[in-house]
Amino acid sequence: MNRLNTRSVLSFRRVAVARAALFVVVLLFTMSGCGGDEEQQPSDAADFVRIFDGETLEGWDGDSTYWRVEQGVLVGEVTPATLLERNTFIVWQGDMPADFELRLEYRISADGNSGINYRSERVDGVPHALRGYQADLDGAKRYVGSNYEERRRTTLASLGEKVTVPAVDARDALAAHIDANHWTPSVVQASLGDPDTLRAQIDDGGWNAYRIRAEGNRLQHYVNGVLMSDVTDNDTARRRSDGLLGVQVHVGPPMKVEYRNLRL
Repeated sequence: MNRLNTRSVLSFRRVAVARAALFVVVLLFTMSGCGGDEEQQPSDAADFVRIFDGETLEGWDGDSTYWRVEQGVLVGEVTPATLLERNTFIVWQGDMPADFELRLEYRISADGNSGINYRSERVDGVPHALRGYQADLDGAKRYVGSNYEERRRTTLASLGEKVTVPAVDARDALAAHIDANHWTPSVVQASLGDPDTLRAQIDDGGWNAYRIRAEGNRLQHYVNGVLMSDVTDNDTARRRSDGLLGVQVHVGPPMKVEYRNLRL
């Protein structure tokens, strides 16, 4: 009996020590995240699922004139013979959660213009077109990292902006609130850094890592681990909480964009 009691006491002590250690870890983790604007740590890689197999376009729907697989890479290309009249997308056909984190790498030609659409919808009567949020990117680095809403409110946040989008009367025409391709109701709450300094983090002509976090009505775009735009969308009449994922080739001069290691 005494022996059992001794073991019970030792067991109780071990549990108490373990609980105390866990409390300290949780406290430290909570304190480290108090800033709110710092980059959140990415989820463990084991939580991610590859959505592009690197060999085929299985699970994707797009115009084969513009999209192909080459050496493990998803390639979108516009040539002098295939110039576009409107933007075209290749769209992921798999299950897309409302809240998610997407990681991928991209490489784009100097004149290229592309984007990663998410929480989007198809456009009736327009093949391979999407309407919705877009993590913008381009070879000239004018728009990379910004949040552009394709075929709707236009630019919600430019490079280096933390923005709140307020509610706007649902009866208002979109054009009434758009000026110079920007959604004028957007309110810049803070700067994430000088745009030129942020652009310097991007490898011209090389591979760059893009990360999109969509949680509730907060949308964050990171490039090479640097937060480039941060949007809190409070416009309940126009925001979307779920939808399709796709990548784009853009109207304009011949261009080439490449994507690899797409993980959701």
